[in-house]
Amino acid sequence: MSEAAIQAITMPKWGLAMEEGKVSAWMAEEGAAIAGGEEILEIETTKITNVFESPVAGVLRRRVVVEGETVPVGALIGVAAGAEIPDADIEAFITDFQANFVVEASDAAAAPEAETITVAGRQLSHLRMGPEDGPPVVLVHGFGGDLNGWLFNQPVLAEDHSVYALDLPGHGRAEKNVAGLDVAGLAALLADYMEAVGIGAAHLVGHSLGGAVTLKLAIDQPARVSRLTLLSPAGLGEELNVAYVKGFAGAEGRKEIKSLLQQLFADPQLVSRDMINEVQKYKRLDGVTAALNALADAVFPGGRQGLVMRDQLATLAMPVQAIWGRDDAIVPPAHGEGLPDNVTLHWLERTGHMPHMEAAGDVNRLIAG
Repeated sequence: MSEAAIQAITMPKWGLAMEEGKVSAWMAEEGAAIAGGEEILEIETTKITNVFESPVAGVLRRRVVVEGETVPVGALIGVAAGAEIPDADIEAFITDFQANFVVEASDAAAAPEAETITVAGRQLSHLRMGPEDGPPVVLVHGFGGDLNGWLFNQPVLAEDHSVYALDLPGHGRAEKNVAGLDVAGLAALLADYMEAVGIGAAHLVGHSLGGAVTLKLAIDQPARVSRLTLLSPAGLGEELNVAYVKGFAGAEGRKEIKSLLQQLFADPQLVSRDMINEVQKYKRLDGVTAALNALADAVFPGGRQGLVMRDQLATLAMPVQAIWGRDDAIVPPAHGEGLPDNVTLHWLERTGHMPHMEAAGDVNRLIAG
């Protein structure tokens, strides 16, 4: 085996704004055999701490970056090679890489930005990434979320797809008027949005409330949906953690927001300072509290899910998959049991209500597949 078989493991770029990351914990020891896609370390960004999957296979010969160290995107964090490669060759590879490594200038200015769009008389916000002629994928967030919640998914899926992420009314940069909107109203608005941006049919990916919205559209207008992926979806049972919903709608203080966000993850330590800051900034916008409370009352009347579409799943002709974290504390994982045979169910262990963030690699593969 030659020096060409020495493979660099570098700091990934998760999301358009990421410029550096901190190695918070190594999960693989030096000398251990690692496989492509194997979880080998945890990386902390300003957004969230996430598991990094090795892009290469081999023996982990060096952990170049120690735990607690922060390095820029693209920096060498580890080296994989066959056990027969001499240590001297490994050291020479590291020295050469670091001598020639240049931190790339921030591409934030060139990165696509969210845009405002008027749909059916409402001001929405959306972000499109990927080749214009790629198969379309539309990402729909859950209650209290926004299009930035797809930071680990949209750039990856956009390598081969034309990917649209949307802010629903009351969320993100969209207008805060939610009058007359429930799941059916949001589904109709989603169809209007697809018409406005020129999408005939798309692979719809809906998280939580967004899962109920995309499911409703698939039922009402199946020609709009080529495939359907439901992430910890609402709409499959009456129960949900209404204390979280109402708590998030009314939360203002930092401590309260942090406690609520931690309920979304199997590992509460994933909630970062910046995540809390962004939510607190959003909650301070005029009209947000009233919008979230009104939407909660319309979608979850009496603390229950107002629209349950479980029995209609079997009528869908397009491919349908559901992805659920076993440790979801918001929408009961029990709602994923006993689904009809036309729905492929994927359980993710040690994952909470945010599988697209907490297990992004698995979710991206399932969506792309």
